[in-house]
Amino acid sequence: MNEKSAKQTVLVVDDTPDNIDVLSGVLRGDYKVKAALNGEKALRIVRSDSPPDIVLLDIMMPGMDGYEVCQQLKADPLTSRIPIIFITAKTEIEDEQKGLELGAADYITKPISPPIVQARVKTQLALYDQNRELERKVRLRTEELNETRLEIIRRLGRAAEYKDNETGLHVIRMSYYSRLIAEANEMDEEWVELLFNAAPMHDIGKIGIPDNILLKNAKLDDQEWELMRKHPLFGAEIIGEHVSPLMAMSREIALSHHEKWDGSGYPNKLRGEDIPISGRIVAIADVFDALTTERPYKKAWSVEDALKHIDESSGSHFDPQLVPLLHEVMPDLLDIKEQYEEGHEKTGTSDE
Repeated sequence: MNEKSAKQTVLVVDDTPDNIDVLSGVLRGDYKVKAALNGEKALRIVRSDSPPDIVLLDIMMPGMDGYEVCQQLKADPLTSRIPIIFITAKTEIEDEQKGLELGAADYITKPISPPIVQARVKTQLALYDQNRELERKVRLRTEELNETRLEIIRRLGRAAEYKDNETGLHVIRMSYYSRLIAEANEMDEEWVELLFNAAPMHDIGKIGIPDNILLKNAKLDDQEWELMRKHPLFGAEIIGEHVSPLMAMSREIALSHHEKWDGSGYPNKLRGEDIPISGRIVAIADVFDALTTERPYKKAWSVEDALKHIDESSGSHFDPQLVPLLHEVMPDLLDIKEQYEEGHEKTGTSDE
């Protein structure tokens, strides 16, 4: 039976079996009906792998009454959207007001009128279906927008590499390396994913560096180096300031990944933990990839020599707490390095 033709499920909760039989008889022709004789069993059914689409809930039950069942279901994000209709002998306005304030969608008094029960259930299920469909569309649209944003960031990151001497896969490798180091540092999972997606923008500021400097095959003079060291500032300006966590981290990384632990980096000569942790992680990943990749102006260093250089720069260039993590993740890192290895065809000079 496909999803559209499958009957929706109604859970009837009442401590009196006769009342359950009456409601089941009213609804069984159009819906699949489940029953619970007390609040505890009702909660177990709603929280199961096959929750009902709607709950018809008596109020006056021994032990856990209907109000408490409703309150617990509405307090749980996994069950809060399931519509609840109170069906009760309590007829006072105050009782109905309390039920609606707890989050119930409707309130029907006993003795029931079958047509009213059928109509109210049908209406609430239709609203529930509409809300679920709207949420699904919003979720899909949000996913599409997030994916578009990520793709723009990746493409801008690659654009910066095309203008420089790097290959397109440099930003992919160093992003994976950054994620491995962040995971080893036990950063929050959501933060790690932000870092992974923001890292490709680290050198976007190189778009603002003239080609005669960026692609120069000879050593840069002092004036040229002064301009080259401004590319983190250019990157921050290109990205701009945003409330989006992804864009904010992209800007942070672009601005800080050339700072050094001892304060000798650029552009702001930040020192130690004043450097954002994102920039400190990306600095290690970026340099490791630069050292172990062939360029027109140098051959690729061996992994051993690159690790030795980074170890020797621990406490001066790099965060001494993060450098050991590079060794820790090396098996996975080398797998990524092999997976995304590529030839190099462009010319230019390094900014390390």
